[in-house]
Amino acid sequence: MKICELYQFLEERIPRSLSCEWDNDGLMCCHDQNAEVKRVLVALDVTEKIVQKAITEGYDLIVAHHPLVFSPLRALTPDDHVAKKLIALLRAGVCAMSFHTRLDAVEGGVNDVLAAALGLENVEPFGEGGEALGRIGSLAEAMTLEEFAELVRGATDADSILAADAGIPVRRVAILGGSGSSEVDAAKRAGADTYLSGELKYNHLTDAPECGINLLAAGHFHTEHPVCRRIKELLLEADATLCVEIAVSNEIRVL
Repeated sequence: MKICELYQFLEERIPRSLSCEWDNDGLMCCHDQNAEVKRVLVALDVTEKIVQKAITEGYDLIVAHHPLVFSPLRALTPDDHVAKKLIALLRAGVCAMSFHTRLDAVEGGVNDVLAAALGLENVEPFGEGGEALGRIGSLAEAMTLEEFAELVRGATDADSILAADAGIPVRRVAILGGSGSSEVDAAKRAGADTYLSGELKYNHLTDAPECGINLLAAGHFHTEHPVCRRIKELLLEADATLCVEIAVSNEIRVL
């Protein structure tokens, strides 16, 4: 399968129309759109380690969630860490594509995968300003915040969870993988008693007990990495002969 054919397949299933206006994703780096794809490396981020793994182990393509190029580049020189990765990929003939907020919003994407891992039922989108990236659903039975935190830990492999306890049982849960502080109020208006994201601001966590909503932050990487399995499924749906590996790109650890 050619790069252009694979990208078209993925774009049909993860349409650009779902991307936030401020986002930048898509085919990030490509030396030849007619190049053949046989080996694909899937990762949440296109870090330098992921780039080197793709080059040294003979991958043709990196498919990531977070964009390799987000802010405009002023020059293509090794002095810039993003440009340095682009140069290395182009020299090695390795392509890269990213699917960011559209993968958050699409049915079966980041937040549906997370909702399924938590066992949420009757899941539906929620969000501000027409950008319904998050999901809200219900647990089969109410549980304590501590019990829900253990459920989250098991579903995401999070090594730490920040929690703000509003003193109410967990039953109606809103989720947004990654950075979700901007949606705390939307989650409460949607009827959530509990809101889980990857990152939440200090003031939201501090105010949670007074605002009547439980808040949990389980890590940006950990709340989004499960979607890599879904990306692998889509790639094999496009071409069952592809060799697809998922790599862990997390560079953050708890000391």
